[in-house]
Amino acid sequence: MPNNKLKTVLRPLPLIAILRGVENSNAIQTVEVLYNKGFRVFEIPLNSPNPCKSIEMIKSTFGDSLIIGAGTVLTRDEVIMVNNAGGQIIVSPNTDNQVINQTTSLGMNSIPGVSTPSEAFAALNAGATMLKVFPAEILPPVTIKAWRAVLKPEVWLLPVGGISIGKMAAYCKAGANGFGLGSSLFKPKFGRKRIARLAKNFVEHYHFICSKE
Repeated sequence: MPNNKLKTVLRPLPLIAILRGVENSNAIQTVEVLYNKGFRVFEIPLNSPNPCKSIEMIKSTFGDSLIIGAGTVLTRDEVIMVNNAGGQIIVSPNTDNQVINQTTSLGMNSIPGVSTPSEAFAALNAGATMLKVFPAEILPPVTIKAWRAVLKPEVWLLPVGGISIGKMAAYCKAGANGFGLGSSLFKPKFGRKRIARLAKNFVEHYHFICSKE
């Protein structure tokens, strides 16, 4: 999958659903709820129950109508494992050149975690598709604004970690391109109605606030 496809798919709604802890038994139903609200990119962290099985199931069910991949990917072997399961994106909490190189060599999209300008440039030089600004709890919007002064405009910055509806506008104004949404959108204990309600709120808020920036 060409790396530019990820940006194309994300552009109408640049929100990545992080389904940490999702069970195989409700992975399809959860993705369906979010898909119906406009989400098109999904991340299953590897510290979820049998994550590659969930990835296989989602890919088999939804095909090319969405992009699915894994998060909390720390090694080259894990990249290969996710690729074998049909994953298309690799998200990490850190910047590891070996993980990025393995990801891009398999034609997958690399979204490594960065928290400093040095990490950002190192990740881009290694071939990262986008940058996960992590943890966003300690990287406020002013950080994004400062990075924007030195990064090329086409570099996508995705704050992840503690992102709530109330925080989105300031990050968008500072230059964030989108967000990774975790526990504010999904927890294993959430029912489908609650997930649908949260998704609707995020989508409506993004389009009302951030799409105007």
